[in-house]
Amino acid sequence: MNSERFINFLKTLGPGILFASTAIGVSHLVQSTRAGANFGFALVGFIIAANLFKYPFFEYGSRYANATGESLIDGYKRIGKWMLWLYFIITIISMLFVSAAVGAVTSGFLQNLFGITSWGIYATIALFAICCAVLMSGRYSLLDSLIKVIGAVLLVSTLFAFVLALFKGPNPKMPDFIAPNIWDEGSMLFIIALMGWMPTAVDLSAWNSLWTLERIKQTGYKPSMKETLADFNFGYIVSAVLSICFVTLGAFMLYGTGTELPDSSGAFAHSIVGLYTNYIGDWSYIIIATAAFSIMFGTCIAVFDGFARSFERTIELLFLPDEVNISTSKAYNYSLAIIGIGAFLIIFLFGNHMKTLVDLATTISFLIAPLIAVINFKLVTGDHIQKEHQPATWLKALSWLGILFLTGFAVYFLYIKII
Repeated sequence: MNSERFINFLKTLGPGILFASTAIGVSHLVQSTRAGANFGFALVGFIIAANLFKYPFFEYGSRYANATGESLIDGYKRIGKWMLWLYFIITIISMLFVSAAVGAVTSGFLQNLFGITSWGIYATIALFAICCAVLMSGRYSLLDSLIKVIGAVLLVSTLFAFVLALFKGPNPKMPDFIAPNIWDEGSMLFIIALMGWMPTAVDLSAWNSLWTLERIKQTGYKPSMKETLADFNFGYIVSAVLSICFVTLGAFMLYGTGTELPDSSGAFAHSIVGLYTNYIGDWSYIIIATAAFSIMFGTCIAVFDGFARSFERTIELLFLPDEVNISTSKAYNYSLAIIGIGAFLIIFLFGNHMKTLVDLATTISFLIAPLIAVINFKLVTGDHIQKEHQPATWLKALSWLGILFLTGFAVYFLYIKII
């Protein structure tokens, strides 16, 4: 790579890292660790399948933004105002539960890192206030810089723990341990919840397009399609690799040992950090505690920004005149306030049932995934996108397989719940 191409890549780099940071939090640190802890490596195939079959619909967010200069949310308006209203309703429902789930986990790791478990709900208030203050003051530029630092920390620390785990090997299983059946109803419900956020929810694909446009605005550089997709693919591959790392850590530390992860966020965080520390060595406590909080804080602040940004754009398209520009609208700050207050209320009511909250949020995401997948595919293959910017034949084929995959599991989930 020559110097000019490298400089251009650095100008493009950002949205992909934001995507990876969004994905690596709950779906990896919580759900992938639980998958390894409860089932060993039995669910690796489901995790790989979710990463593979969801790939096109996230890629289309970056592709659409580069090709059209507008976000996927603007594209939803092209489909029809009904689709924009539907996305608006989906966003309202999911943003509070998702933000609450992410916030609860992050608050737990914050309390563990600083030894403030007695703060309880006050730690959550402080966390949400910090996230909102950072985003209101710096918005994308500050978020971009912060996430790159956090991303480096989590990548190095996770790979470090993973390599140590490979050398140390799995903890011994209990003598009477019996491997669980992954095909029973309870296991399948967990698998659906796991895939719901693996690597993250499909409806969050609009964030890629918003972040791509914001990066172009920030740098003043319009990247080629190849450069935009290289940035996205970098983040997506990192996210996929780390999901396997966390499954491995969960399987090596917990599978068959009889140790159960607690349900409340604070106890869960303390348990996870304690397990890593006991497994690797007491000397690693501060490294593990800092890395775990960094992972979740990066996810939390990216989730707040992504929901606020998408909620803002949807409100503008639905309720504001066309001449009102996204940069001058106050909807972003209002959206942050709604997210912070709404998520806090959900945590206040259900905070002692963190794992249940996570499963609920991820399951909602999985059930609405097929519709978002179909619409994203329709947008990037539409007449308003030049042929050279439309997906290749292999990616179109993978899209159809992905739609079948998402629809099949959504129908199966409804069948289980109804029958």
